[in-house]
Amino acid sequence: MNIKATCTKIPSHHYIRTLTTTTLPQLANSNFVVNPAHLLRVCTILYQQQNSPEPKLLKHLKTTEFQLTHEFFLQVCNKFPLSWRPVYRFFKFTQTQPQFHHSTVTFNKMIDVIGRSRNIDLIWEILQEMGHLHLVNDKTFRIALKTLASARELKKCVDFFHLMNRNGLSYSLETLNKVLETLCCSKLVDEAKHIAVKLKPWIEPSGVTYEYLIFGFCEVGDLIEASKIWNLMVDEGFKPSFNAIDKMMDTFFRMNRLDEAMKLFQSMRLKRFEDLGLSSYKLVINWMCRRGKLAQAFVVFEEMQKRGIQADNSTIGSLIYGLLSKGRVREAYKIFEGVKNPDLSVYHGMIKGLLRLRRAGEATEVFREMIKRGCEPIMHTYIMLLQGHLGKKGRKGPDPFVNFDTIFVGGLVNAGKSIESTKYVERMLNRGMDVPRFDYNKFLHCYSSEEGVVMFEEVAKKLREVGLVDLADILARYGEKMATRERRRNRAIEP
Repeated sequence: MNIKATCTKIPSHHYIRTLTTTTLPQLANSNFVVNPAHLLRVCTILYQQQNSPEPKLLKHLKTTEFQLTHEFFLQVCNKFPLSWRPVYRFFKFTQTQPQFHHSTVTFNKMIDVIGRSRNIDLIWEILQEMGHLHLVNDKTFRIALKTLASARELKKCVDFFHLMNRNGLSYSLETLNKVLETLCCSKLVDEAKHIAVKLKPWIEPSGVTYEYLIFGFCEVGDLIEASKIWNLMVDEGFKPSFNAIDKMMDTFFRMNRLDEAMKLFQSMRLKRFEDLGLSSYKLVINWMCRRGKLAQAFVVFEEMQKRGIQADNSTIGSLIYGLLSKGRVREAYKIFEGVKNPDLSVYHGMIKGLLRLRRAGEATEVFREMIKRGCEPIMHTYIMLLQGHLGKKGRKGPDPFVNFDTIFVGGLVNAGKSIESTKYVERMLNRGMDVPRFDYNKFLHCYSSEEGVVMFEEVAKKLREVGLVDLADILARYGEKMATRERRRNRAIEP
Protein backbone atom coordinates (compact mmCIF):
# COMPACT_ATOMS: atom_id res chain seq x y z
CA MET A 1 0.00 0.00 0.00
CA ASN A 2 1.31 3.47 -0.88
CA ILE A 3 0.40 6.04 1.75
CA LYS A 4 -0.72 8.99 -0.35
CA ALA A 5 -1.78 11.36 2.41
CA THR A 6 1.59 12.73 3.40
CA CYS A 7 4.33 11.04 1.37
CA THR A 8 6.20 13.61 -0.70
CA LYS A 9 8.07 12.61 -3.82
CA ILE A 10 11.48 14.24 -3.80
CA PRO A 11 13.22 14.80 -7.16
CA SER A 12 16.53 13.10 -7.53
CA HIS A 13 19.44 15.58 -7.62
CA HIS A 14 23.06 14.55 -7.82
CA TYR A 15 26.28 16.35 -7.08
CA ILE A 16 29.61 15.97 -8.87
CA ARG A 17 32.99 16.72 -7.32
CA THR A 18 36.33 16.46 -9.05
CA LEU A 19 39.63 15.52 -7.54
CA THR A 20 41.55 18.77 -8.08
CA THR A 21 39.05 21.59 -8.37
CA THR A 22 35.88 22.69 -6.69
CA THR A 23 33.14 22.70 -9.30
CA LEU A 24 29.57 23.87 -9.33
CA PRO A 25 26.91 21.24 -8.59
CA GLN A 26 25.65 19.46 -11.67
CA LEU A 27 22.60 17.36 -12.29
CA ALA A 28 23.25 13.71 -13.07
CA ASN A 29 21.23 11.16 -14.91
CA SER A 30 19.22 9.02 -12.46
CA ASN A 31 20.13 5.97 -14.54
CA PHE A 32 23.83 6.68 -14.20
CA VAL A 33 25.89 3.55 -13.50
CA VAL A 34 28.03 3.77 -10.38
CA ASN A 35 31.76 3.79 -11.06
CA PRO A 36 33.18 0.79 -9.14
CA ALA A 37 36.55 2.50 -8.62
CA HIS A 38 34.88 5.58 -7.12
CA LEU A 39 32.69 3.40 -4.93
CA LEU A 40 35.69 1.43 -3.66
CA ARG A 41 37.62 4.63 -2.92
CA VAL A 42 34.76 6.18 -0.95
CA CYS A 43 34.06 2.99 0.99
CA THR A 44 37.75 2.65 1.83
CA ILE A 45 37.76 6.19 3.23
CA LEU A 46 34.59 5.55 5.22
CA TYR A 47 36.02 2.36 6.68
CA GLN A 48 39.44 3.77 7.52
CA GLN A 49 38.17 7.11 8.81
CA GLN A 50 34.97 5.98 10.50
CA ASN A 51 36.29 6.96 13.94
CA SER A 52 38.07 10.12 12.78
CA PRO A 53 36.88 13.63 13.68
CA GLU A 54 34.20 15.06 11.44
CA PRO A 55 36.40 17.69 9.72
CA LYS A 56 39.01 15.09 8.77
CA LEU A 57 36.45 12.75 7.22
CA LEU A 58 34.77 15.59 5.33
CA LYS A 59 38.13 16.72 3.98
CA HIS A 60 38.87 13.25 2.57
CA LEU A 61 35.44 12.92 0.99
CA LYS A 62 35.51 16.42 -0.53
CA THR A 63 38.85 15.77 -2.19
CA THR A 64 37.69 12.44 -3.65
CA GLU A 65 36.18 12.23 -7.10
CA PHE A 66 32.76 10.57 -7.18
CA GLN A 67 29.27 11.31 -8.38
CA LEU A 68 26.80 11.53 -5.51
CA THR A 69 23.50 9.98 -6.58
CA HIS A 70 20.81 8.01 -4.87
CA GLU A 71 22.16 4.85 -6.47
CA PHE A 72 25.66 5.64 -5.19
CA PHE A 73 24.33 6.05 -1.65
CA LEU A 74 22.48 2.74 -1.88
CA GLN A 75 25.65 1.00 -3.10
CA VAL A 76 27.59 2.39 -0.15
CA CYS A 77 24.95 0.97 2.18
CA ASN A 78 25.28 -2.41 0.46
CA LYS A 79 29.01 -2.40 1.17
CA PHE A 80 28.37 -2.07 4.91
CA PRO A 81 25.30 -4.26 5.55
CA LEU A 82 26.00 -4.73 9.27
CA SER A 83 28.04 -1.66 10.17
CA TRP A 84 26.10 1.48 10.96
CA ARG A 85 28.93 3.95 11.53
CA PRO A 86 30.34 4.27 7.97
CA VAL A 87 26.83 4.51 6.52
CA TYR A 88 25.65 7.09 9.03
CA ARG A 89 28.75 9.22 8.66
CA PHE A 90 28.32 9.20 4.90
CA PHE A 91 24.69 10.19 5.45
CA LYS A 92 25.84 13.16 7.51
CA PHE A 93 28.20 14.13 4.70
CA THR A 94 25.38 14.01 2.14
CA GLN A 95 23.38 16.40 4.27
CA THR A 96 26.10 19.02 3.72
CA GLN A 97 25.56 18.84 -0.05
CA PRO A 98 22.85 21.35 -0.96
CA GLN A 99 21.96 19.75 -4.30
CA PHE A 100 21.35 16.27 -2.89
CA HIS A 101 18.12 15.33 -1.13
CA HIS A 102 17.34 11.95 0.36
CA SER A 103 14.27 9.97 -0.67
CA THR A 104 12.19 7.38 1.14
CA VAL A 105 14.24 4.65 -0.54
CA THR A 106 17.60 5.94 0.72
CA PHE A 107 16.26 6.52 4.22
CA ASN A 108 14.78 3.00 4.31
CA LYS A 109 18.06 1.50 3.19
CA MET A 110 19.95 3.37 5.88
CA ILE A 111 17.62 2.44 8.74
CA ASP A 112 17.78 -1.16 7.56
CA VAL A 113 21.57 -1.14 8.00
CA ILE A 114 21.33 0.64 11.35
CA GLY A 115 18.62 -1.76 12.46
CA ARG A 116 20.76 -4.79 11.66
CA SER A 117 23.50 -3.38 13.91
CA ARG A 118 20.93 -2.83 16.69
CA ASN A 119 21.66 0.86 17.28
CA ILE A 120 18.22 1.61 18.70
CA ASP A 121 18.83 5.19 19.84
CA LEU A 122 20.14 6.23 16.44
CA ILE A 123 17.39 4.52 14.46
CA TRP A 124 14.75 6.16 16.66
CA GLU A 125 16.31 9.55 15.99
CA ILE A 126 16.30 8.97 12.24
CA LEU A 127 12.71 7.69 12.29
CA GLN A 128 11.64 10.92 13.96
CA GLU A 129 13.42 12.88 11.26
CA MET A 130 11.72 10.81 8.55
CA GLY A 131 8.36 11.52 10.13
CA HIS A 132 9.00 15.27 10.11
CA LEU A 133 10.04 15.09 6.44
CA HIS A 134 7.01 12.95 5.54
CA LEU A 135 9.25 10.27 4.01
CA VAL A 136 7.60 7.25 5.64
CA ASN A 137 5.92 4.41 3.76
CA ASP A 138 4.86 0.85 4.57
CA LYS A 139 8.39 -0.46 4.13
CA THR A 140 9.58 2.02 6.75
CA PHE A 141 7.02 0.59 9.17
CA ARG A 142 8.14 -2.96 8.40
CA ILE A 143 11.86 -2.23 8.90
CA ALA A 144 11.41 -0.04 11.95
CA LEU A 145 8.98 -2.30 13.81
CA LYS A 146 11.00 -5.43 13.06
CA THR A 147 14.12 -3.77 14.46
CA LEU A 148 12.40 -2.41 17.56
CA ALA A 149 10.53 -5.65 18.22
CA SER A 150 13.73 -7.71 17.86
CA ALA A 151 15.30 -5.52 20.54
CA ARG A 152 12.15 -5.87 22.73
CA GLU A 153 11.54 -2.11 22.55
CA LEU A 154 7.81 -2.69 22.73
CA LYS A 155 6.94 0.78 23.99
CA LYS A 156 8.74 2.35 21.06
CA CYS A 157 6.90 -0.03 18.71
CA VAL A 158 3.58 1.41 19.84
CA ASP A 159 4.90 4.96 20.11
CA PHE A 160 6.03 4.82 16.48
CA PHE A 161 2.41 4.59 15.31
CA HIS A 162 1.49 7.54 17.55
CA LEU A 163 4.52 9.50 16.30
CA MET A 164 3.57 9.01 12.68
CA ASN A 165 -0.03 9.98 13.44
CA ARG A 166 1.18 13.26 14.97
CA ASN A 167 3.17 13.89 11.79
CA GLY A 168 0.09 13.56 9.61
CA LEU A 169 0.21 9.85 8.81
CA SER A 170 -3.12 8.60 10.13
CA TYR A 171 -3.59 5.25 11.84
CA SER A 172 -4.09 2.58 9.21
CA LEU A 173 -5.39 -0.95 9.64
CA GLU A 174 -3.71 -1.99 6.39
CA THR A 175 -0.34 -0.74 7.62
CA LEU A 176 -0.80 -2.52 10.95
CA ASN A 177 -1.61 -5.77 9.17
CA LYS A 178 1.53 -5.50 7.04
CA VAL A 179 3.61 -4.89 10.14
CA LEU A 180 2.09 -7.92 11.88
CA GLU A 181 2.75 -10.03 8.79
CA THR A 182 6.43 -9.05 8.86
CA LEU A 183 6.78 -9.71 12.58
CA CYS A 184 4.99 -13.06 12.45
CA CYS A 185 7.12 -14.21 9.51
CA SER A 186 10.17 -13.33 11.62
CA LYS A 187 8.77 -15.35 14.57
CA LEU A 188 8.23 -12.20 16.64
CA VAL A 189 4.62 -13.13 17.24
CA ASP A 190 4.51 -12.20 20.95
CA GLU A 191 5.67 -8.72 20.05
CA ALA A 192 3.11 -8.58 17.23
CA LYS A 193 0.33 -9.49 19.62
CA HIS A 194 1.46 -6.81 22.09
CA ILE A 195 1.36 -4.14 19.36
CA ALA A 196 -2.09 -5.21 18.17
CA VAL A 197 -3.50 -5.18 21.71
CA LYS A 198 -2.00 -1.81 22.66
CA LEU A 199 -3.21 -0.16 19.44
CA LYS A 200 -6.73 -1.58 19.66
CA PRO A 201 -8.29 1.69 20.95
CA TRP A 202 -7.05 3.45 17.78
CA ILE A 203 -6.96 0.64 15.22
CA GLU A 204 -9.73 -1.94 15.45
CA PRO A 205 -8.40 -5.38 14.42
CA SER A 206 -9.94 -7.19 11.46
CA GLY A 207 -10.17 -10.87 10.64
CA VAL A 208 -6.90 -10.55 8.70
CA THR A 209 -5.20 -9.16 11.80
CA TYR A 210 -6.20 -12.16 13.87
CA GLU A 211 -5.24 -14.57 11.12
CA TYR A 212 -1.71 -13.19 10.96
CA LEU A 213 -1.39 -13.78 14.71
CA ILE A 214 -2.77 -17.32 14.32
CA PHE A 215 -0.22 -18.01 11.58
CA GLY A 216 2.56 -16.60 13.75
CA PHE A 217 1.73 -18.67 16.82
CA CYS A 218 1.36 -21.79 14.67
CA GLU A 219 4.80 -21.19 13.15
CA VAL A 220 6.43 -21.11 16.59
CA GLY A 221 4.38 -24.11 17.73
CA ASP A 222 2.37 -22.29 20.39
CA LEU A 223 -1.03 -23.87 19.85
CA ILE A 224 -2.41 -22.59 23.15
CA GLU A 225 -2.00 -18.95 22.14
CA ALA A 226 -3.13 -19.73 18.59
CA SER A 227 -6.33 -21.27 20.01
CA LYS A 228 -6.90 -18.22 22.22
CA ILE A 229 -6.62 -15.90 19.23
CA TRP A 230 -8.91 -18.22 17.28
CA ASN A 231 -11.59 -18.09 19.99
CA LEU A 232 -11.25 -14.32 20.31
CA MET A 233 -11.63 -13.98 16.55
CA VAL A 234 -14.80 -16.10 16.53
CA ASP A 235 -16.23 -14.24 19.55
CA GLU A 236 -15.86 -10.94 17.71
CA GLY A 237 -17.85 -12.27 14.78
CA PHE A 238 -15.11 -13.00 12.28
CA LYS A 239 -15.22 -16.21 10.27
CA PRO A 240 -11.80 -17.88 9.92
CA SER A 241 -10.64 -18.34 6.36
CA PHE A 242 -9.59 -21.74 5.13
CA ASN A 243 -5.98 -20.56 5.06
CA ALA A 244 -6.15 -20.17 8.84
CA ILE A 245 -8.00 -23.47 9.21
CA ASP A 246 -5.41 -25.30 7.12
CA LYS A 247 -2.61 -23.73 9.13
CA MET A 248 -4.14 -24.86 12.42
CA MET A 249 -4.65 -28.39 11.10
CA ASP A 250 -1.11 -28.52 9.72
CA THR A 251 0.31 -27.44 13.09
CA PHE A 252 -1.75 -30.07 14.92
CA PHE A 253 -0.39 -32.71 12.53
CA ARG A 254 3.19 -31.49 12.88
CA MET A 255 2.95 -31.71 16.67
CA ASN A 256 1.56 -35.28 16.52
CA ARG A 257 -1.90 -34.20 17.67
CA LEU A 258 -3.78 -36.07 14.97
CA ASP A 259 -7.02 -36.39 16.92
CA GLU A 260 -7.34 -32.63 17.35
CA ALA A 261 -6.48 -32.03 13.70
CA MET A 262 -9.16 -34.46 12.56
CA LYS A 263 -11.60 -33.00 15.06
CA LEU A 264 -11.10 -29.57 13.48
CA PHE A 265 -11.49 -31.07 10.00
CA GLN A 266 -14.72 -32.83 11.02
CA SER A 267 -16.12 -29.61 12.48
CA MET A 268 -15.47 -27.85 9.17
CA ARG A 269 -17.20 -30.72 7.35
CA LEU A 270 -20.27 -30.19 9.53
CA LYS A 271 -20.37 -26.39 9.55
CA ARG A 272 -18.88 -25.36 6.20
CA PHE A 273 -18.99 -28.50 4.07
CA GLU A 274 -19.70 -26.64 0.83
CA ASP A 275 -16.71 -24.35 1.37
CA LEU A 276 -14.19 -27.16 1.87
CA GLY A 277 -11.73 -27.07 -0.99
CA LEU A 278 -8.77 -28.92 -2.41
CA SER A 279 -6.25 -27.37 0.00
CA SER A 280 -7.92 -28.85 3.10
CA TYR A 281 -8.44 -32.27 1.54
CA LYS A 282 -4.88 -32.34 0.23
CA LEU A 283 -3.47 -31.43 3.64
CA VAL A 284 -5.37 -34.21 5.44
CA ILE A 285 -4.56 -36.84 2.80
CA ASN A 286 -0.87 -35.93 2.86
CA TRP A 287 -0.58 -36.25 6.63
CA MET A 288 -2.67 -39.41 6.80
CA CYS A 289 -0.36 -41.05 4.25
CA ARG A 290 2.73 -39.88 6.09
CA ARG A 291 1.39 -41.27 9.36
CA GLY A 292 0.49 -44.62 7.79
CA LYS A 293 -3.29 -44.14 8.09
CA LEU A 294 -3.96 -45.14 4.50
CA ALA A 295 -7.58 -46.23 4.99
CA GLN A 296 -8.57 -42.82 6.37
CA ALA A 297 -6.68 -41.10 3.56
CA PHE A 298 -8.66 -43.00 0.91
CA VAL A 299 -11.97 -42.24 2.68
CA VAL A 300 -11.17 -38.52 2.44
CA PHE A 301 -9.96 -38.95 -1.15
CA GLU A 302 -13.19 -40.68 -2.19
CA GLU A 303 -15.28 -37.96 -0.58
CA MET A 304 -13.28 -35.37 -2.49
CA GLN A 305 -13.91 -37.18 -5.76
CA LYS A 306 -17.64 -37.52 -5.07
CA ARG A 307 -17.83 -33.76 -4.64
CA GLY A 308 -16.21 -33.30 -8.04
CA ILE A 309 -12.96 -31.85 -6.70
CA GLN A 310 -10.12 -32.86 -9.00
CA ALA A 311 -7.05 -34.16 -7.17
CA ASP A 312 -3.78 -32.45 -8.05
CA ASN A 313 -0.42 -34.15 -8.54
CA SER A 314 0.66 -33.41 -4.97
CA THR A 315 -2.30 -35.38 -3.62
CA ILE A 316 -1.61 -38.25 -6.04
CA GLY A 317 2.03 -38.28 -4.95
CA SER A 318 0.98 -38.57 -1.30
CA LEU A 319 -1.30 -41.52 -2.08
CA ILE A 320 1.45 -43.26 -4.06
CA TYR A 321 3.85 -42.89 -1.15
CA GLY A 322 1.20 -44.12 1.28
CA LEU A 323 0.57 -47.25 -0.79
CA LEU A 324 4.28 -48.01 -1.16
CA SER A 325 4.88 -47.52 2.55
CA LYS A 326 2.35 -50.31 3.13
CA GLY A 327 3.97 -52.55 0.51
CA ARG A 328 1.13 -52.21 -2.00
CA VAL A 329 3.48 -51.78 -4.93
CA ARG A 330 1.14 -52.87 -7.75
CA GLU A 331 -1.55 -50.40 -6.71
CA ALA A 332 1.02 -47.62 -6.45
CA TYR A 333 2.35 -48.35 -9.94
CA LYS A 334 -1.21 -48.48 -11.30
CA ILE A 335 -1.96 -44.99 -9.98
CA PHE A 336 1.46 -43.74 -11.09
CA GLU A 337 0.99 -44.98 -14.65
CA GLY A 338 -2.48 -43.41 -14.79
CA VAL A 339 -1.17 -39.88 -14.22
CA LYS A 340 -1.14 -38.07 -17.56
CA ASN A 341 1.24 -35.24 -16.71
CA PRO A 342 3.27 -36.25 -13.66
CA ASP A 343 5.32 -33.55 -11.99
CA LEU A 344 8.03 -33.53 -9.34
CA SER A 345 5.64 -34.32 -6.46
CA VAL A 346 4.43 -37.54 -8.17
CA TYR A 347 7.96 -38.71 -8.94
CA HIS A 348 9.13 -37.84 -5.43
CA GLY A 349 6.27 -39.85 -3.92
CA MET A 350 7.28 -42.82 -6.06
CA ILE A 351 11.01 -42.51 -5.37
CA LYS A 352 10.57 -41.98 -1.64
CA GLY A 353 8.22 -44.96 -1.34
CA LEU A 354 10.52 -47.29 -3.28
CA LEU A 355 13.52 -46.23 -1.22
CA ARG A 356 11.55 -46.97 1.93
CA LEU A 357 11.08 -50.50 0.59
CA ARG A 358 14.86 -50.64 -0.08
CA ARG A 359 14.31 -50.79 -3.83
CA ALA A 360 16.99 -48.29 -4.79
CA GLY A 361 17.34 -49.75 -8.28
CA GLU A 362 13.67 -49.22 -9.09
CA ALA A 363 13.84 -45.72 -7.63
CA THR A 364 16.73 -44.95 -9.97
CA GLU A 365 14.65 -46.21 -12.92
CA VAL A 366 11.93 -43.74 -11.92
CA PHE A 367 14.65 -41.07 -11.74
CA ARG A 368 15.72 -41.88 -15.30
CA GLU A 369 12.12 -41.82 -16.52
CA MET A 370 11.42 -38.42 -14.99
CA ILE A 371 14.44 -37.03 -16.84
CA LYS A 372 13.28 -38.56 -20.13
CA ARG A 373 9.84 -36.99 -19.67
CA GLY A 374 11.33 -33.53 -19.13
CA CYS A 375 10.91 -33.25 -15.36
CA GLU A 376 14.18 -31.94 -13.97
CA PRO A 377 15.27 -33.23 -10.53
CA ILE A 378 16.02 -30.84 -7.70
CA MET A 379 18.57 -31.08 -4.90
CA HIS A 380 16.17 -33.04 -2.69
CA THR A 381 15.84 -35.69 -5.41
CA TYR A 382 19.57 -36.33 -5.46
CA ILE A 383 19.82 -36.41 -1.66
CA MET A 384 17.01 -38.99 -1.42
CA LEU A 385 18.64 -41.21 -4.04
CA LEU A 386 22.11 -40.97 -2.47
CA GLN A 387 20.66 -41.90 0.91
CA GLY A 388 18.86 -44.81 -0.70
CA HIS A 389 22.01 -46.18 -2.35
CA LEU A 390 24.60 -45.33 0.31
CA GLY A 391 22.46 -45.29 3.44
CA LYS A 392 21.94 -42.42 5.84
CA LYS A 393 25.11 -43.32 7.72
CA GLY A 394 27.24 -43.99 4.66
CA ARG A 395 28.54 -47.18 3.10
CA LYS A 396 31.40 -49.51 3.91
CA GLY A 397 32.46 -51.84 1.13
CA PRO A 398 35.41 -54.01 0.15
CA ASP A 399 36.19 -52.08 -3.01
CA PRO A 400 38.43 -49.05 -2.35
CA PHE A 401 36.76 -47.08 -5.15
CA VAL A 402 33.37 -47.10 -3.43
CA ASN A 403 34.37 -47.46 0.21
CA PHE A 404 32.61 -44.84 2.28
CA ASP A 405 35.69 -44.19 4.41
CA THR A 406 37.77 -43.37 1.34
CA ILE A 407 35.16 -41.02 -0.14
CA PHE A 408 34.44 -39.32 3.17
CA VAL A 409 38.07 -38.73 4.17
CA GLY A 410 39.04 -37.65 0.66
CA GLY A 411 36.16 -35.23 0.58
CA LEU A 412 37.18 -33.68 3.89
CA VAL A 413 40.75 -33.25 2.70
CA ASN A 414 39.69 -31.68 -0.60
CA ALA A 415 37.38 -29.33 1.30
CA GLY A 416 40.32 -28.16 3.40
CA LYS A 417 39.15 -29.82 6.61
CA SER A 418 42.29 -31.77 7.38
CA ILE A 419 41.82 -31.70 11.16
CA GLU A 420 38.35 -33.24 10.89
CA SER A 421 39.66 -35.90 8.50
CA THR A 422 42.51 -36.76 10.88
CA LYS A 423 40.13 -37.15 13.80
CA TYR A 424 37.87 -39.37 11.72
CA VAL A 425 40.80 -41.58 10.65
CA GLU A 426 41.79 -42.00 14.31
CA ARG A 427 38.28 -43.15 15.18
CA MET A 428 38.21 -45.35 12.08
CA LEU A 429 41.45 -47.10 13.08
CA ASN A 430 40.08 -47.75 16.51
CA ARG A 431 36.89 -49.19 14.95
CA GLY A 432 35.13 -48.71 18.22
CA MET A 433 32.46 -46.48 16.66
CA ASP A 434 29.95 -46.71 13.87
CA VAL A 435 30.38 -44.65 10.75
CA PRO A 436 29.00 -41.16 11.55
CA ARG A 437 25.92 -39.81 9.85
CA PHE A 438 26.88 -38.36 6.50
CA ASP A 439 25.44 -34.98 5.49
CA TYR A 440 24.74 -35.36 1.78
CA ASN A 441 23.51 -31.79 1.57
CA LYS A 442 26.88 -30.45 2.70
CA PHE A 443 28.66 -32.97 0.50
CA LEU A 444 26.88 -31.73 -2.63
CA HIS A 445 27.30 -28.12 -1.54
CA CYS A 446 31.07 -28.49 -1.04
CA TYR A 447 31.47 -29.85 -4.57
CA SER A 448 29.13 -27.40 -6.28
CA SER A 449 31.92 -25.85 -8.36
CA GLU A 450 33.80 -26.37 -11.60
CA GLU A 451 36.19 -28.65 -9.75
CA GLY A 452 33.19 -30.61 -8.54
CA VAL A 453 32.05 -31.10 -12.13
CA VAL A 454 35.31 -32.88 -12.94
CA MET A 455 35.15 -34.86 -9.68
CA PHE A 456 31.62 -36.13 -10.37
CA GLU A 457 32.66 -37.25 -13.86
CA GLU A 458 35.66 -39.17 -12.53
CA VAL A 459 33.69 -40.74 -9.68
CA ALA A 460 30.95 -41.81 -12.11
CA LYS A 461 33.52 -43.54 -14.31
CA LYS A 462 34.99 -45.43 -11.36
CA LEU A 463 31.56 -46.46 -10.10
CA ARG A 464 30.64 -47.83 -13.53
CA GLU A 465 33.88 -49.82 -13.57
CA VAL A 466 32.82 -51.67 -10.43
CA GLY A 467 29.24 -52.17 -11.60
CA LEU A 468 27.44 -49.44 -9.62
CA VAL A 469 25.71 -47.99 -12.67
CA ASP A 470 22.72 -46.53 -10.84
CA LEU A 471 24.84 -44.54 -8.40
CA ALA A 472 27.12 -43.46 -11.26
CA ASP A 473 24.16 -42.13 -13.27
CA ILE A 474 22.90 -40.12 -10.30
CA LEU A 475 26.25 -38.45 -9.62
CA ALA A 476 26.96 -37.91 -13.32
CA ARG A 477 23.59 -36.22 -13.80
CA TYR A 478 24.22 -33.99 -10.79
CA GLY A 479 27.61 -32.96 -12.16
CA GLU A 480 26.10 -32.32 -15.58
CA LYS A 481 23.12 -30.21 -14.52
CA MET A 482 23.42 -29.11 -10.89
CA ALA A 483 27.07 -28.71 -9.86
CA THR A 484 27.28 -24.96 -10.57
CA ARG A 485 24.82 -22.12 -10.47
CA GLU A 486 25.17 -21.57 -14.22
CA ARG A 487 24.38 -25.22 -14.91
CA ARG A 488 21.32 -25.08 -12.66
CA ARG A 489 20.10 -21.99 -14.51
CA ASN A 490 20.69 -23.54 -17.90
CA ARG A 491 19.24 -26.99 -17.20
CA ALA A 492 17.86 -28.32 -20.46
CA ILE A 493 14.38 -29.80 -20.59
CA GLU A 494 15.68 -32.74 -22.57
CA PRO A 495 18.73 -34.63 -21.25
